[in-house]
Amino acid sequence: MSKSIAGFSKLSKSKKIDWIVDTYFANAESAKGILKQYWNSDEKLQQLHDEFIENTITNYYLPLGVAPNFLINDKLYTIPMAIEESSVVAAASKAGKFWLDRGGFITNVISTTKIGQVHFVFKGDFEKLGQFFDIVKPKLIQETKSITANMEKRGGGILNIELIDKTEDINGYYQLHASFETLDAMGANFINSCLEQFAKTFKNEALNFDLFSEEEKQIDIIMSILSNYVPDCLVRAEVSCHVDELSENSSVSGRVLAEKFVRAVNIAEIEPYRAVTHNKGIMNGIDAVVLATGNDFRAVEAGVHAYAARKGKYSSLTHAKIEDDTFKFWIEIPLALGTVGGLTSLHPLVKLALELLHKPSARELMQIIAVAGLAQNFGAIRSLTTTGIQQGHMKMHLMNILNQFEATNVEKQTLVEYFKNNTVTHSAVVEAIQKLRAKN
Repeated sequence: MSKSIAGFSKLSKSKKIDWIVDTYFANAESAKGILKQYWNSDEKLQQLHDEFIENTITNYYLPLGVAPNFLINDKLYTIPMAIEESSVVAAASKAGKFWLDRGGFITNVISTTKIGQVHFVFKGDFEKLGQFFDIVKPKLIQETKSITANMEKRGGGILNIELIDKTEDINGYYQLHASFETLDAMGANFINSCLEQFAKTFKNEALNFDLFSEEEKQIDIIMSILSNYVPDCLVRAEVSCHVDELSENSSVSGRVLAEKFVRAVNIAEIEPYRAVTHNKGIMNGIDAVVLATGNDFRAVEAGVHAYAARKGKYSSLTHAKIEDDTFKFWIEIPLALGTVGGLTSLHPLVKLALELLHKPSARELMQIIAVAGLAQNFGAIRSLTTTGIQQGHMKMHLMNILNQFEATNVEKQTLVEYFKNNTVTHSAVVEAIQKLRAKN
């Protein structure tokens, strides 16, 4: 029976595990063995992992794969991808090779501005608040100099601070809306530190502003926090080729494929039910590289999906067209990323992944990750509009099904060969393995 516990965080790792397995598992020793088998044998490395988060009991592994043959702005990349879903790495690799022979991917960073806000309540005259803001704004920036000095030396820092009136939505609600350039850092800690200093200075200076009444001087700071919605931290990636080059065999013309492809993207542009799954496929590629490079995929996901709905209706992140017999396919997407700070300098595999990518700057990583998303989407739409998504996906999923049934290496070899010419479904695999075992 489950029970509560006091002081859990203060227990040693072994005591935490003892309580968990004794409380929740019928076979405590078996559960403990599973947890311990994923510990790293290098004690120093395991301690590093233990200290990434709180209450660590073990490591949770994901496969780290690579997708080679990505030509981006005439530079060749092999892209690391950490993901559990079958066929993602294979689809990305296939798309990378396809476009390698057609000029590769062209990318450019449109902007890199990030946003943070101080949310506060002010009960008084907006004109007086505006006057106060104009006077105090230079001091807001000045009193963050100890925080921004190093960032400014590298060319970043605070770009601007605006006063935003949100009283039509919530009575008395205003914002200090600040924009930042954080260069190769994702910048969350930097931005939040600046915002908290803004709030402190803003509140203290209000107490001495002569035009305010006593009530107006009591500005109520609700919170100070960066935004993961970064519509001005944008990157574009695109591919193009003559329509005839889209076809890899003579049975279907390139123009037919191009027209069908464009129509599929058009559907995702106007139909939210399709757009969500369409964009999820894009994020298969994006999240896998974000995770492999130690970045925050939850922040990226939140910002990307907000951007997909920025016009009031959720829509496709990618777009396609045929123009003068040229097929064009592109993505424009917000990505707030870092290549310094956080896990980038701590996690050994993250450091390895970044070195694999030629130690990119944050701007370069934005471009690589946008390409991963575009490539993934290209592969998915190409499959959907030709053979269908399940044929390739289920063949990749075959090994997972065989592992569920603890198939031997001999059984795997036999069944992989069998399903080269037969449709893979869960029931078909179960039937095939049962027949194989019955013979033996």
